Parts: sequence; C-alpha cells; structure tokens
Amino acid sequence: MTGFGLAYIALATRDVAAASRVLGELLELPRQDLRFAGHTAPCFAIGETALALFAPEDPFLGAGTQPGVHHIAFATEDPAAASAALAQAGFATHAAPGGAVALDPAQCSGVRVRLSPALRMGVGRSGWVDRIDHIGIASADNQAAIATFCQRLGCPLESQQTDMEVQIAVESFTSDRYGVVYHTRPPVPVGGLRVAFITTGDCELEFLQNFDPAQSGQVSHGTSGNTRQDQGAIARFVASRGAGLHHIAFKSRDIDRTLAHLHAAGLPMIDLKGRPGSRRARIGFCHPQAMGGVLIHVVERD
Repeated sequence: MTGFGLAYIALATRDVAAASRVLGELLELPRQDLRFAGHTAPCFAIGETALALFAPEDPFLGAGTQPGVHHIAFATEDPAAASAALAQAGFATHAAPGGAVALDPAQCSGVRVRLSPALRMGVGRSGWVDRIDHIGIASADNQAAIATFCQRLGCPLESQQTDMEVQIAVESFTSDRYGVVYHTRPPVPVGGLRVAFITTGDCELEFLQNFDPAQSGQVSHGTSGNTRQDQGAIARFVASRGAGLHHIAFKSRDIDRTLAHLHAAGLPMIDLKGRPGSRRARIGFCHPQAMGGVLIHVVERD
C-alpha cells in the first residue's frame, strides 16, 4: 500500500444547523449539499478534503452513533478494488452505505475508516482557516497505530513526540548570617501524552496516548486547557468509549484572531488565546457544545 488521501471526514452532530453556521457562516468555508446513500448532507470544503455533517441517527452512520468525529473516508475511485487489495493484506472489510467499504475499527486502532470516491469539491480555505491541520485520535497504543497506518497502509510517519507537564519544587534556606540558598528538586511529571503524527492527504492523523496509565489527568471545566487536562480528556475518552476519533483541528495563520472571532460570535470556548501545543504550535479549543458535540480546535504553526 502507498497511502491514501482523504475523501471526507464525517461528523455526527446533535445540531446540524449550528455546526453548519460555524463552518459556513463563521469560518466561511465553501458549502455544497451532497447526497450520501439517498440522504443529503451539508459538506464544507477545507483544504483538499471536506467535512460532512450528519445527525447521529442518520442511517448513513449506523446504529448507536454518538456525537463526535464519526469516520474518515480514504479516497479511492474504486472502493471494491481497494477492498480486495486490503483483504489480501489481511484487513477485514464489509460493505458500507452508498457503495463505500468499511474497515474493521479493531484493526485500525479504533479508527472508523471507509473507502470512498473523493467528493471533488475543490480546495477550500478562508481568511480564518487554511485546511485541517490534524484529526485527533484517542489512542491506546501508538506503536500499533504506526504499524497499521504506516507499515500496512503506507501512510508516512510525520513525527513523534512526548508532551509533558511537570512540577518543580524550589526550597529556600534563609539565614540572617549566611543569606539565602535556593535548592531546586528534580522535576516530577504530573501529566503527559505520547503523540504520533501520520500523514494522510494534506493533514495528519494525531494519535494521542496517555503517557502514564497510572495517571488519569484532570479535567477542569470553565478554565483554559493545559497538558494535564489534555491527558485527562484522552484518558476519559478511552475509558468511556474506547480508542477512536476524538477531534478536528483547523490550521490558522492567526490563532488569536480566529479564536476571538468565534468567541465574539457567541460560541462557548475552552481557550480564548492560543497556548503551547505539539509541533511547536499554538492551540486553542472551542467547547464541543459549539458544534453539537463535536470537539474542534484551532492550530497556528509554521
């Protein structure tokens, strides 16, 4: 296998109209209403791919769908032929709605993957976002993901890193005769994530694995995020839903401008300013309520 581009990314939202407003009216991405297995869904071109919005109960997604990023579709003009080639490579596949083919998520690190023709919406960008930077995936085993998506499916490994939050204690010893002496203790990790970026099309799949399973991280509602909270969000997601698709990140040339624009439009926000993130980026999250249960964030990086 030599890798795949992305035909589209399917989002399951409790409020299709509200999510359409964010993508179309606020982020100003070009929209087309396209048919999927007999149903029409709003689609928004972004970079070389597209975001397609569905209600969780839409039969195109299948029974038991929860709000969030539902599946990614690898682009292929002949899903049946691609399915046969993947079957020879040991992948289990089955028919999906609309003539697409679905892979077994258990063989794809929990990621729901379909094979489908590209939507051919052209390149989409706006003054607020240029493309999808990455698709975040809550991971139980990054090395297994690399083995599947890189070694078996042929997607390039872009980079790996560890994001870590540490606490450093400083002791002071103050004497009226000898002055002040400061002693710094070794840093103690309090939260972290192992991260692997795998390229597909013009963006990456970002696999996020809890650095230390003994740590559950923390989630503090109503405050800006940090690495420890990111760890907590991933650990909680894996514990409740299992490994799988977690969020979408949009690449922006000016993150603070984009976040301020979304906040001024009344969207509930987690971050109002960009904060440090992976790959020397600055990141900032919207609250999932903004997109009807879909978590999105903005990324600014070189």
